[in-house]
Amino acid sequence: MLQELCIENLALFERAQIQFGPGLNVISGETGAGKSLLIDALELLLGERPKASLVRKGAQEARVEGRFVVPRSALEEERVQHWLQASFPALVEELREQGGEERELLLTRSLSAEGRSRAWVNHRPATAKVLRELAGFMVEIHGQNEHQKLLETEEQGRLLDSFGGLESKLGAYRTARAAWSAACAELSQFEQRARERSEREDLLRFQAGELAGAKITVGEFEELQGERELLRNAAALARAFSGLSDELCDGEGNALAKITRAERVLEAWEDRLPAARNALAQLREARANLEEASVAIARLCEGGEGSSGSPERLDEIEERLVQIENLQRKYRCDVAGLIARTSELERELLAIDSAGEDLVTLRQRVKDLRGVLAARGEELGKARRALRARLEKAVRASLGELGLERARFEVRIEARTRLDLHSPNLPAERTRELEDARLFGPDGVDEVEFLLAANPGEDAQPLAKVASGGEAARIMLALRTALALRMSIPTLIFDEVDSGVGGRLGPKVGEHLRALGARHQVLCVTHMPAIAAVAERHFKVEKEVIGNRTRTKVGLLEGKARVEEIADMIAGGSAHASARAEAERLLRS
Repeated sequence: MLQELCIENLALFERAQIQFGPGLNVISGETGAGKSLLIDALELLLGERPKASLVRKGAQEARVEGRFVVPRSALEEERVQHWLQASFPALVEELREQGGEERELLLTRSLSAEGRSRAWVNHRPATAKVLRELAGFMVEIHGQNEHQKLLETEEQGRLLDSFGGLESKLGAYRTARAAWSAACAELSQFEQRARERSEREDLLRFQAGELAGAKITVGEFEELQGERELLRNAAALARAFSGLSDELCDGEGNALAKITRAERVLEAWEDRLPAARNALAQLREARANLEEASVAIARLCEGGEGSSGSPERLDEIEERLVQIENLQRKYRCDVAGLIARTSELERELLAIDSAGEDLVTLRQRVKDLRGVLAARGEELGKARRALRARLEKAVRASLGELGLERARFEVRIEARTRLDLHSPNLPAERTRELEDARLFGPDGVDEVEFLLAANPGEDAQPLAKVASGGEAARIMLALRTALALRMSIPTLIFDEVDSGVGGRLGPKVGEHLRALGARHQVLCVTHMPAIAAVAERHFKVEKEVIGNRTRTKVGLLEGKARVEEIADMIAGGSAHASARAEAERLLRS
């Protein structure tokens, strides 16, 4: 609900603060007093394109601010939450922190004299697009404008579902569609990966064969490098280490013989002198280490174990090392990486081999879910078609009461058609995906549209093409009354709803507006006393001149002032006693 509207420096408005209430709020005033400026202010607040000429002469900036109080349940609707998360996520947490069953939203729009505009939501900067979309959930203006949400086919389908209480069937359809869409996306990704894997399969098999054939083992590269150094330096090693063998164990006075003699001495004292046992153990360990070292040195002298510096063996090693080094450069990794890559290739090839079975399973799942979706769509479409006659009858009755008894209202429900997308440039599975996306829309397999023939003999056409001005406002009023929406749009604004309506129909229009006020907040600009008299609140727009400057003001009428305004609407002058009496009668009734 729009609780408060503040206007500053907008054309003839210098400053105005209007406090609206629930139910029906009417706005009256003489022609040219500024009622249309009030609608301009609301449209500016709702994100419409501004005109620089709206800024009051001498002012730098015009400003409009609206304070809305919205039920928490309305903001928690799926479509509203989806929009908030996508377009204004910063507002989600702020609204969540507000306690109680209502949430407050402050919409602000400024317009500079140069034509630049800025917007805020709860003091947070926002674009005009965000402001327009957010306001669209809360306010709808009918009459002298073209941004009526009720003219959109998507909204018309939603209204039909609300009229018949089909939310559960629509929810079941959307759940089935979400499951089917997720499976389609999974299948599409799988098929894309399968194509990529297929394109790489030959390369993978070649690489796997190449690495498996190389039979590289852990530590092999380092061992071959060591053996190569031995073979390359066999002669130098023999010269460097030949004397060491004599000194350690072969020559006269070698170290091994001396250690052996020392062992014998200690062995003689081993039983009588326990302290000698430790020294004896260390000598025995030293002798064992010395013997091993002697054998290793002897091999070094030979240029490698059993090879004697063989050129053939060296060639074999060089070839093997070159093979491993080439693979390292090719795959940009060390020996450990080559071994790991071999395992990865084996796993990837195994996945390719098993992908065929997974693809069959996924395709069957998509087929099954599509069948469920088609069934849910058929159930929803059947329920909608069953509603058509009842809704048409209700709307025609309302139109008749509002002076449009010759108008013909129809509800068109047609199954969505499959697009012909056959193209040599599109894969078959992509064609099916696009066709099904068209066939299974977000709101069902049907297209719902409201049609109207305003005059006899004319073909029924979409609402946006056949009505304008006050006639459009009455059509929307009839639709709103018949549809009995459950908090679809909290605030409805009817501009000149009584245009072209005679005095006989005024009370009927007033009854419809007041009935609509039981479910919505209704703001109505009117010239008809019968409509003004049934409102919960009555505001008057008038001009005054102060200091050679004209300004427009808006005031709440109560008591005698309201009687006089309604009498003036009746007779063009409140001085007429009969007009005042009629005004009092209308207010009492």
